[in-house]
Amino acid sequence: MAAEGKRRKGRAARHEATPAVLERLKPEEAAAVLRRLLEARPELASEAEEMARSLLRQWQYEDVAVELEDEVRALDYDVLNARAGGHESGYVEPTEAAWEILEETAEPFFDDLKRHLELGLKAQALEICQGLVLGCYRLSDREGGDVLDWAPDFPAQAAANALEIWHRGRGDSKRRGGGRKEPLPLSADFLSMIPKWIPMIERLWKEMK
Repeated sequence: MAAEGKRRKGRAARHEATPAVLERLKPEEAAAVLRRLLEARPELASEAEEMARSLLRQWQYEDVAVELEDEVRALDYDVLNARAGGHESGYVEPTEAAWEILEETAEPFFDDLKRHLELGLKAQALEICQGLVLGCYRLSDREGGDVLDWAPDFPAQAAANALEIWHRGRGDSKRRGGGRKEPLPLSADFLSMIPKWIPMIERLWKEMK
């Protein structure tokens, strides 16, 4: 009886320790655990798929905009000086370095936009696209930080790229439009938040048709 009690306590201790272990896993370790779990329990695949889609649906364009703004404004002269100037590979102009840094900073947002489009989550892809556009607009309309001062055209270019990726990634615009002129997919409320860019966005939309 005493031995059985010890075994039960041991199993209970291991069970209690498991959540703490899972919470401390690195992203790649957690992904490996999930893969092994689904290999062992394939019946959980549909439930895991739904959980993943639910997680991906949590984007709101305002959140995307704020995150992009914060990351760009956090870039200071130390970041720029580390990239610009003389290096073993040659001299890098501050403007060129600034564009590279800003593109790298925005890249995860564009990757998320493309990923949602590839998964068919078009409504959420539009949220990310609008977040990118709104964040870029605010960066161009207000103080954008040390690095952006060297690449003031970046926000408008990035916004245009986001709209082009979203338009191209939908994949069904020709079938749905049937050759007719399709209205701009941005609501009036959203456009009211980026008033100075409305002519630019309307022009881009016509060019993409």
